[in-house]
Amino acid sequence: MGKKVLLAFAGIIFLFALAGCGSKSQEEVLKALDEKLEEMTSYQAEAKMTFRTGAKPQVYHVEVWHKQPAYYRVSLKNADKGQSQMILRNDEGVFVFTPALNKSFKFVSDWPKNSSQAYLYESLVKDILSDSKAKFKATKDYYVFETKTNYPNSQVVPTQEITLRKKDLAPVSVKVMDTDRKALLTVEFSNVEFNKTFDDDAFDTSKNMTGARLEVPTMAEGSGQVMAVMYPSRLPQGVQALEEKEIKNENGTRVIMTFGGQKSFTLVQEKAEVLPATSTPVLINGDPVDLGFTVGALTDRTLTWSYNGVEFTLASDDLTPEEMIMVASSVQEKAAK
Repeated sequence: MGKKVLLAFAGIIFLFALAGCGSKSQEEVLKALDEKLEEMTSYQAEAKMTFRTGAKPQVYHVEVWHKQPAYYRVSLKNADKGQSQMILRNDEGVFVFTPALNKSFKFVSDWPKNSSQAYLYESLVKDILSDSKAKFKATKDYYVFETKTNYPNSQVVPTQEITLRKKDLAPVSVKVMDTDRKALLTVEFSNVEFNKTFDDDAFDTSKNMTGARLEVPTMAEGSGQVMAVMYPSRLPQGVQALEEKEIKNENGTRVIMTFGGQKSFTLVQEKAEVLPATSTPVLINGDPVDLGFTVGALTDRTLTWSYNGVEFTLASDDLTPEEMIMVASSVQEKAAK
């Protein structure tokens, strides 16, 4: 009888051992991810990106093209707001193009190496590999990592949960969470194709800018739409609103807000100007920054961005880049005076 019991226990242990054969250890998955990056020559990905910092979620369709070593084409579209932007990196530099305004910037920048991007696969993998304290779990179909973030505003969103598909290590979803573990940014991948073959001119500047203009109609001049004044919902500690002035100009109204206290800054907003289609890119010695609902241009003392037909400029001698991004990313909601 005792022998039968021992055999039964041995059988159960054997079944558990078989069940565990399908899952790799954290160290094995990390090694496989490292090898994946080494072997990968290119990829194309599509995703839905949802930004939850205002009263209403902002949803964007994201399409990413990447070819080693450093070619990128990222298209961001919000159907509700008519927002559309493209980030392009090629041998000429880094460009951000807003087709509705015929506006383009050329950056002296190492983007995307200077910070993480939730929609770039290699950025997510590097975040996983670089966090020695990353949490790991394996489910039936997925590997799930929880890591620290490497965003400019990482104090606001310090943690991210990255889910990868077991069979090919493709990204499934990303949740970027605040200190209360609320997901302020989520990315849900719908399609990922590794080692895709792109046309020789797929990352050409002129071709992509022309194509973006054809996809998105240029905003009409003098549409008569009243500019809705926007206010930041997050301010650095010890900073408060001091004054708001409205100045009439040829484009309508320019609103100038000043903030002060422990630190000071100015926020200017006015109706965005639509440039001629032949306009050359504006050169900026700075970096493109993802504010979630739009891509802005960050220099040492200013952060500029366009949103829903309005041009914003945040200027400060006191705020850190992280604080500027925190404030700018919260300027979404119309507030009563």
